[in-house]
Amino acid sequence: MKVSVENKKGLNKDVKVFVDKKTMNTYMEEKYEEIKGTVNLKGFRPGKVPKEILKRQFGKAIFSEVLDKVLKDTSVQALKDNKIKPAGQPKLDLKIYGEDKDLEYVMSVTELPKVELQPIENIKFDQYSVKIEAKETDSRIKEIAKSQNNFKDILDDAKAIEGNLIIFDYKATIDGKDFTGGEGKNTQLILGKDLFIKGFDKQLIGVKKNDEKSVETVLPENYPQKEFANKKAKFMCKILNVKKSEDVKINDDFAKNLGAKDLADLKHLVSKQINDEYKNSLDKLSKTQILKEIENFKVQEIPENLVEEEVKVLSQGMSEEDTKKNKKNFEVVAKKRIKVGLILNEFGEQNKIKVTEQEVQAEVQKQLRTMPGQEKIVMEFYQKNPQALESLRGTVYEEKIVGLIKTKAKPNKKELTKDEAEKILKEHQKQDHNHDHDHPKKTKAISKKDTIKPKKAKPALTKAKKVSKK
Repeated sequence: MKVSVENKKGLNKDVKVFVDKKTMNTYMEEKYEEIKGTVNLKGFRPGKVPKEILKRQFGKAIFSEVLDKVLKDTSVQALKDNKIKPAGQPKLDLKIYGEDKDLEYVMSVTELPKVELQPIENIKFDQYSVKIEAKETDSRIKEIAKSQNNFKDILDDAKAIEGNLIIFDYKATIDGKDFTGGEGKNTQLILGKDLFIKGFDKQLIGVKKNDEKSVETVLPENYPQKEFANKKAKFMCKILNVKKSEDVKINDDFAKNLGAKDLADLKHLVSKQINDEYKNSLDKLSKTQILKEIENFKVQEIPENLVEEEVKVLSQGMSEEDTKKNKKNFEVVAKKRIKVGLILNEFGEQNKIKVTEQEVQAEVQKQLRTMPGQEKIVMEFYQKNPQALESLRGTVYEEKIVGLIKTKAKPNKKELTKDEAEKILKEHQKQDHNHDHDHPKKTKAISKKDTIKPKKAKPALTKAKKVSKK
């Protein structure tokens, strides 16, 4: 293989690759030998089909496969030998090719620019910690306790009121006839929540244990058996039990039911959980500051093809007219994001940062935990979409880079109260909403592969329903 680099214009250059006929024929011979043992043709024993017959029958298809392989192998090797890191997919122009011929092609490449890394130690950012007071922890535990159902039996002659739990069997009919789904055993419903069939709850108010009660209602429009939807049904209900809700006692037993050793351990876990909720969001602010500082680093030149691709991402879902109107602004934002991405990648390469399969799978599991009940759908999505998995790999890669920068940079440590943390996060969220298209936190590290689509980060201020050590 002979390689020469020509027409150098800034980051753009042409790489001419020549593979002689003898080498091409060697590839062809290897392919013929490979398929020889797998082809079954009438009149020939397996593995004994003459090459000329194979050539007549499959020559074009074999050459096409060989050409693809040679182009892939030689283009990768040519770039590697000449230390060229392409920004995006190179374009190939075949000049000479064909069976029993030399191969010559020109690869038009836009190269990733040189990046000048300034001392990471000079980067400044705020490193937040949140002081969680005991009253905040106690308040959260009370909320968790309120969310726990704690129903106790009431006296047999006590009448059910709103908020009570009713346990009953039922048999329903339409026009005196049984229907599919019209029977239930040990059905439970909390009076007043109206979660069974609209209007059903109210008719059970006042019932007692062992009562029989007739309830008439209209089956919902979305009833599974469509032929019964919107039909009037009569339910004969046998009341098995009536229970009333009691406040959960916050003690060691309560804590153990939530996976803690005792109440003191639960308080420790809840305090840490609250702290982590704010810390994760505040860490994103620290990351934004780091990326903003990185914008001051020098990059030789921004590849135009990457800018074009990033503009497409920014204008996704917009009309052609709006895209044209905002094109200049998008180009400015795109260049900023690409620049920071290039710098992050250079830092990653210089520090030999790698992402393992285990780390990618750990991130997938993290995604699964955020979508309870939809684990199978999410897992299938990643299995069927390699690009989505690669994007996830990019997210892990960037987080590892930023994490390493944090260990080398200069943090300005700030301890906040919960209220101060909330105020900062709300202000940042408001700014983020107002400047949604011009925010450095959306940048992703750019590698030799395609640009990774960004993912918007949001503060994690949700309240916990259950605490465990896992």
